[in-house]
Amino acid sequence: MLPADLTLDDVLGMYRRMVLIRTFEDQVYYLFLRGGMPGTVHQSQGQEAVAVGVCSQLRTDDFILSGHRPHGHALAKGITPRAAMAELFAKVTGCSRGKGGSMHLGDPDVGMITSLAIVGASCTIAPGVALAFKLRRTKQVAVAFFGEGASNEGAFHEGLNFAAVQRLPVIFVCENNLYGASTPYHQVSLVPNVADRACAYGIPGCVVDGMDVLAVYEAAREAIARARAGGGPTLLECKT
Repeated sequence: MLPADLTLDDVLGMYRRMVLIRTFEDQVYYLFLRGGMPGTVHQSQGQEAVAVGVCSQLRTDDFILSGHRPHGHALAKGITPRAAMAELFAKVTGCSRGKGGSMHLGDPDVGMITSLAIVGASCTIAPGVALAFKLRRTKQVAVAFFGEGASNEGAFHEGLNFAAVQRLPVIFVCENNLYGASTPYHQVSLVPNVADRACAYGIPGCVVDGMDVLAVYEAAREAIARARAGGGPTLLECKT
């Protein structure tokens, strides 16, 4: 069953976007292995449903913040493959004019602030963006993408607490792929779900199948609608 607000064309569009992200990432992988790409790259093959499921709910003037694996988020939010690939090759035609590379993709015109390689940084900057939206009364929302490894950083706790107290229009999206670099999540936390930590800040926490784009879409729809209505932040954990 499709969600009530989606047509078959909508779902096909989401599928095409996921295939685009996977194709882009695979091509980047081969180019990097051949030594033709400067710098380094951090990829997200297999996590396409999270980026597409969340970003399909967002307006152009909503803003996302990503971490060191931003390719999928950038393409899902509207940065073109040409602009993203040019950035990876340090060309002036890249989305960050060739100055950012793989870990610093962004374009304010499509609603993506330049991504941040510091683990957990999105969790503090996204609330700042959301605070601006609240003060301006624009009904925009901010989304922070991060991995489960960031949930043990101080920035995660500070960002969630501030956003909760201020009832900011921000969604914290944890892409839980079970490993922070090479360390299994269960070795660094006795709490099995990152979303379980939401209760400490008095906000909703939701665990969703991050391999199911429609499940992510529906969970994001509820969280984004709540944020736009002044209900404050949500912690959305996507197991992927």
